[in-house]
Amino acid sequence: MSKLKSDFQSKVAKLYRLTVYGRWLFILFNWLTFGVYALWNLREEIALWFDYFTWAAVYYGFHFNFVPTLCLAFCVGTTVSVLVWQSRNLLWGLPAQEQRQLEKQVKKILKQGATHPLWKWIQ
Repeated sequence: MSKLKSDFQSKVAKLYRLTVYGRWLFILFNWLTFGVYALWNLREEIALWFDYFTWAAVYYGFHFNFVPTLCLAFCVGTTVSVLVWQSRNLLWGLPAQEQRQLEKQVKKILKQGATHPLWKWIQ
C-alpha cells in the first residue's frame, strides 16, 4: 500500500510542478505581449525619465498613457502575485486545501485516463 501512496504523491508533485511551470509561462507570455506593448508606448517618457527623473514626470507619463499603464500594471501585478504564491509554498509548504485540490485533480485525471490532456505529463 505504501508503494501506491508514494506513486500517487509523486503524481501530485508532478501536477504541482506543472502548475508552477504554467504560471511562469503565463507571466512570460504577459511580458512578451502586454509588457512589450507598454514599454514601447512609454519609450519617450522613459527616455525623459533617464534624462530628468522627477516623480511628476513619472506621474504624468503614466497619467496620459492610460492603456500602456494598465498593461504594465497587469504584468507587474501578475508577476508579483506568482512570486508571492511560490515563495509562500517554498517557505511554509503547500496549504492543506491546495494539496487536497491537487489530489482531487490527479484522481480526476487518472479516472479519465489517456484522453485527458495532462495524462502523459503526470505518468
